[in-house]
Amino acid sequence: MSSDLVARTGRLQQRYEAGCRLVAGCIPFRYRSSDEEDDENSEKVLEVLMINSTSGPGLLFPKGGWENDETVEEAAVREAIEEAGVRGELMDFIGYYHFKSKTHQDEFCPEGLCKAAMFALCVKEEFDSWPEQSTRTRNWLTIQEAVQSCRHAWMKEALEDGFCKWISRKE
Repeated sequence: MSSDLVARTGRLQQRYEAGCRLVAGCIPFRYRSSDEEDDENSEKVLEVLMINSTSGPGLLFPKGGWENDETVEEAAVREAIEEAGVRGELMDFIGYYHFKSKTHQDEFCPEGLCKAAMFALCVKEEFDSWPEQSTRTRNWLTIQEAVQSCRHAWMKEALEDGFCKWISRKE
């Protein structure tokens, strides 16, 4: 299956609050069977999806600007489709995370300060083609692998302090 979406570009619709660029993102996850046969007795392994950074080493969770014509939830879902080529059920809000962007400094946010609203996304569908597939690769990782692979400290915090605590309450 493919996505007919085209990635949004530009800053005209970008939301700001108190000098911060508002960002929406998610931690896509799935459960994989621990053995080759997908029977009900096999243990389920929790995996999260990360994508490569286009500006250096390390991996990221899908995230991007929250725009004026969408809710924060719609923005998180859109970013998962555009950057990672996945769709699913947006579960719960897991927290706000502040960070400084070196690549997104502009007249409204000269310091590059960002505030990211992060959600858990249970992946139901992976597209064969998606808007940013020419620059992004998908990587399904265990939590431990993901913690070691996070490019940014704030994403590691979102994974460990946000997502892991949320998922432990769900299980």
